[in-house]
Amino acid sequence: MNNAFGIDLGTSTIKIYNKSTDSTLVQKNMIAIQNKTTVLAYGDEAYDMYEKAPSNIKVTYPLNNGVIADIKNMEMLVKLFVTDDMKGGSKPADYYIAIPYDITEVEKRAFIDLIRDSNVKSKKVNVVYKAIADGLGMDVDVKNSNGVLVVNVGYDTTEISVLSLGGIVLSKLIKVGGRKFDESIRSAIRKEYSLIIGSKTAENVKIDLRDLEKEGKPAIVYGRDIVTGLPIEREIPTDIVNNALVENFDTILDNVRATLERTPPELAADIYKHGLYLTGGASQVCHLAQRISNGCGLNVNISEEPVESVTLGLSKIIKDDQYKSLATLKE
Repeated sequence: MNNAFGIDLGTSTIKIYNKSTDSTLVQKNMIAIQNKTTVLAYGDEAYDMYEKAPSNIKVTYPLNNGVIADIKNMEMLVKLFVTDDMKGGSKPADYYIAIPYDITEVEKRAFIDLIRDSNVKSKKVNVVYKAIADGLGMDVDVKNSNGVLVVNVGYDTTEISVLSLGGIVLSKLIKVGGRKFDESIRSAIRKEYSLIIGSKTAENVKIDLRDLEKEGKPAIVYGRDIVTGLPIEREIPTDIVNNALVENFDTILDNVRATLERTPPELAADIYKHGLYLTGGASQVCHLAQRISNGCGLNVNISEEPVESVTLGLSKIIKDDQYKSLATLKE
């Protein structure tokens, strides 16, 4: 049996499922280039250098808003990760790549060309819509006639999709996600405390929020005081962080509602019975699920593996013939 890989290119993290080892590699989707030519680091190592590197080292995300912005570096990353995953060897394999639904044909083509041109010896390149892989990865039977609402909150985008009979009935991609959450936290702290913090610090506050609330503790941040220009440590009450996030949560909620308003009534009835499915790396942020649930009156099923739900779905398509029809072959 051929080896196969399932790839979910996230803006923030790349997830690669390897059939031969039945395991998934999860790394930051970042590359650090020194003097415009040399790959210094990639993945989690490159992320460690982010916001800390001197000017001759450029640390970037090759993806932007869910689409490939820097094809050359993305090809390099795919090749490096796949070679690592094959323990240095590179054998011919089939590839299954997850793509957003609501993007242009040119952007879709870029995902296929990426695999073709990254020298990973691809035999066949199959495309699977992210929302369908998400549904499968959350153990939803996406091939039956029930309507399923999947909301995937990623780093740059949130994809809201209604599925039925193995296809996508409606889909909307909005530019709100984990990065926007971080920016809102940064600007609230800047406004309230005249303190500039980095995006990594903001991300850590966002991730720690649930635990901090449970323990009734403030967030401790380090940054630069705007007035004195000096580094400083500050305690930030969790209320300020929560208030900073509300506007972003409501944008997602408004778009979920708008999608529900366009959903055919029979499918809407199914969604009402089963609730919506929430996944994606940024879906775990404290209070988001509750706010969506309260705002649209639906039960929210939270993914147990929000970062890997797409690759879990891809692994099922790769391993189980009954799901093969969910992938489209792009020779």
